[in-house]
Amino acid sequence: MGRTVRLAQRKRSFGGGRLDSDPTFAKLKRLYSMSFRCRRAALCLIVLLLSPSGCGRTPRAAPQSAPADVPATPAPALESVQINGVPHVRQKPDFCGEAAAASYFRKLGHPVSQDDVFNASGMDPSRGMGATTRELKTALETLGTAVGPVWMRADPAHAARDLKAHFASLHADLQRGVPSIVCMRYDERPNTTEHFRLILGYDADTDEILYHEPAEDNAGYRRMSRTRLLSLWPLKYQKDNWTIIRLRMQVNEFRKPKPRAGFSAAAYAQHVLALRKRLPQGFSVVIEPPFVVVGGSGAARVKAQAESTVKFAVSHLKRQFFTRDPKRILNVWLFKDKTSYEKHTRAFWGSVPDTPYGYYSSTEGALVMNIATGGGTLVHEIVHPFVEANFPGAPAWLNEGLGSLYEQSARRNGRIVGLTNWRLAGLQTAIRNGPIPSFRALSHTTSHQFYEQDPGTNYAQARYLMYYLQEHGLLEKFYHSFYRNRQADPTGYQTLRSVLGEPDMKKFQRRWQAYVLGLRFR
Repeated sequence: MGRTVRLAQRKRSFGGGRLDSDPTFAKLKRLYSMSFRCRRAALCLIVLLLSPSGCGRTPRAAPQSAPADVPATPAPALESVQINGVPHVRQKPDFCGEAAAASYFRKLGHPVSQDDVFNASGMDPSRGMGATTRELKTALETLGTAVGPVWMRADPAHAARDLKAHFASLHADLQRGVPSIVCMRYDERPNTTEHFRLILGYDADTDEILYHEPAEDNAGYRRMSRTRLLSLWPLKYQKDNWTIIRLRMQVNEFRKPKPRAGFSAAAYAQHVLALRKRLPQGFSVVIEPPFVVVGGSGAARVKAQAESTVKFAVSHLKRQFFTRDPKRILNVWLFKDKTSYEKHTRAFWGSVPDTPYGYYSSTEGALVMNIATGGGTLVHEIVHPFVEANFPGAPAWLNEGLGSLYEQSARRNGRIVGLTNWRLAGLQTAIRNGPIPSFRALSHTTSHQFYEQDPGTNYAQARYLMYYLQEHGLLEKFYHSFYRNRQADPTGYQTLRSVLGEPDMKKFQRRWQAYVLGLRFR
């Protein structure tokens, strides 16, 4: 009875239709009426006839294990093999796959960085992580690599046989000079992370693999026992079906990474990865180049604010004034109300803001906003890092004049324009009470004088001078002329006279004051 059960099990294992109808099987079955010794001989013959050899079986996608009671044919011993001369690349945070790929590309003479690999992956940098297997596959194929089948399986019931087959395939590629990137658990800890490593060889004498460890310095050609590799390689997402991940590094026709303007996707990913370590719970991240916008009003709301305010302002300001982005990625913090604004400003930077609206800190690389007061201050503050990057040393009156101009802004004929705003009433009162500083005095103020010795009109006077120039079609001409003449005219006063065509600036100021008094804020 027991032998009959085992025969039935073998019949199911090898899946070849009904064996009872096979003449050979029928003859063997009759042998069971013989003596015990004959039955043993017959059983051996059955095993031989049913062995999975030859070309009759249909191939399967993943290696299958032989039945437990069928002796496996000993596999030939694996030979030692090593791919030499592969430089080691130390990964940036979470860029293990990117670094592993860059190592081998450099071996082939292609100066590919781990950032280039990430940039080719299509990975969303706002996730703040390195490329996953799917995106790494995309990157390698984009750069001209035939990665082969990437996701394979191992049956836990026959793990030894399946893993042995997968390793044999990896070893065969090594013998052809093709290394592999494998995704495996970093170590044996229960909650360990998944990790990419570059497999470069096998030492038959010690039964060890040779690999590059991207997570450590000077970690080329490290050694790991084959037993340990085979224990860490299977990713056990499902109890009854393990996943094996391998990307072959067979570079058939290398395709050079495309150059990119501005900050790369990799730069944003690394920035967001570091940012997420301090991100308050419930805050969302949106990349709106050259800024990373962070807010606590919900993902949809933060995305809408990033597009309607940040993207609008940046695209128009760059078209009209600025050719260079800030030198580093800056964060735009959108706190939803006064309480959140003050709480997080104290927590992050150890200070209480001196304005209820928001500010730009070059030191902290941040634009910090109480967005409940509206987006006007945000547009104002966006101007400052662009002036910093494009017009170093610009006087405060120009920097704040441009910034405050766009506190109240709109689009007109495809351009951003400043509108009249709340600063108008105070300036009109100051003009009526007079006198206010001359334009020569305003333009010659130092930063300390502009900010700390303000008679109460500096911001408004600078803003409405910019507004006058804008409404007379002269603002962009003035800005660019001032920049070109900045060495000879560091205050901008002579450039202002020239652009206005005004030899007598006292007469112009009287006309300008009359113009301002005629404006209305609606």
